[in-house]
Amino acid sequence: MSLLSQYLPGFPNTLVYMLQSSEYQPRVYLAWYWRTTDFRKVAHRRQLDRTKAARVMLAILQVGIMVQLLGSAVFLVLSLNGSLSYLIIGAVAFLSYPIVWAHLIVVPLALGEWLVVRPRQRRQIAQAKGVFANVKATKIAVAGSYGKTSMKELLLTVLSEGKKVAATPANKNVASSHAEFALSLSGDEEIVIIEYGEGQPGDVIRFCEYTQPNVGIITGLAPAHLDQYKTLEAAGQDIFSLAEYLNHQNVYVNADSEAARPFIKPTHQQYSIESALGWQVSDVSVDFTGTSFTIKKDGRSLRLTSGLLGKHQVGPLALAAALADKLGLKPEQIKAGVAKTAPFEHRMQPRQLHGAWIIDDSYNGNIEGIRAGLQLLQDLPAKRKIYVTPGLVDQGSENEPVHLLVGNFIGEANPDEVVLMRNSAEPYIQRGLKEAQYSGKIRVESDPLTFYTTMEHFVAAGDLVLLQNDWTDNYA
Repeated sequence: MSLLSQYLPGFPNTLVYMLQSSEYQPRVYLAWYWRTTDFRKVAHRRQLDRTKAARVMLAILQVGIMVQLLGSAVFLVLSLNGSLSYLIIGAVAFLSYPIVWAHLIVVPLALGEWLVVRPRQRRQIAQAKGVFANVKATKIAVAGSYGKTSMKELLLTVLSEGKKVAATPANKNVASSHAEFALSLSGDEEIVIIEYGEGQPGDVIRFCEYTQPNVGIITGLAPAHLDQYKTLEAAGQDIFSLAEYLNHQNVYVNADSEAARPFIKPTHQQYSIESALGWQVSDVSVDFTGTSFTIKKDGRSLRLTSGLLGKHQVGPLALAAALADKLGLKPEQIKAGVAKTAPFEHRMQPRQLHGAWIIDDSYNGNIEGIRAGLQLLQDLPAKRKIYVTPGLVDQGSENEPVHLLVGNFIGEANPDEVVLMRNSAEPYIQRGLKEAQYSGKIRVESDPLTFYTTMEHFVAAGDLVLLQNDWTDNYA
């Protein structure tokens, strides 16, 4: 039945769902198509969002398939006079329509990409490069395997208390997004913050040459996008090309990131849970409302309170406060800015459910985020602690060792219950839990969507549930 699923009425809807979930990237979509064996089970986590683009694609598929099936019927009818060739043509036309239209549907996407989108982006990028070159503001580039958007947003929040600041929106961190951002600048900004996304080797240095930053912040290094970088070292070299571009001056590196430490040079300035730019951190406290700590330097002391959750937030917050001080903000402005920082959507975002605390960290996608989340799970009080994860995607050749490590970390944190999702990562996490001699309850869910949407039947007052990572339908 799995092979016959391509001939079911819902097949066009499934193809458009796959396109949409692949962000209309033909290569990603086709790779997904060819590894799928049962198209009834594709749209499992979500359903098709019927946007204008989705409706157009669905109409193209439905009309195209109908025309091919009518053509097939015509030839089959003609074959009734005994013509074998008409019979073969009609049968092939009918049997091949799923594979034909699964591939033809990407043709308008490819044509639009090459004939419309890319030329427009090249024009915008050329124009934006001139804008960046003439910007008089301090340009801060933020790069790293994780924590980029959070760092950018908290810098924007804190520095805006005393400066006119502009930052790239949301997680828009590629060249085309940088161009749109540059063209939106008014020209009187004092600080411009640009987030760099790394997707393949050479991305970061290209962004540097394009946006021309004079300050760099590297938030950390962890296995991510290893389907493109192949090794963690290669990813690190790409991310730290930001430091090379700046001649290793005015570079701030997260020293709490173990994988980043081998790349740190003597001229780099480090920040961590212990210090930032000479400010010493002490008296860290974490609860469900946020994180507080004290920073001291040269006889000065600031007690800072943020709505962000977790000790891993202290280093970035301390850096933001230290940079604010360096840029001339007053202590009252720094305190007010830090106080305004709050969890971003799906990033250590707390909410209550029937007396239980749910911490949504489903945006996270790296081993350092796993470690930070488990530390938070240990730090917060609860009657019962439950850890939920499907594992990590884009781990490439590191998939097995990374997920063994995930299992080890979970076992060491020792929550009362662990909920895993049945996928390619789950057996490795189970092995890691066994290696760590975890003795709590392990639950494996075959239907993640049902689990997440019926969680109120699973939790009780006093529980603490940490949800980490997401595993979309295009991953096995």
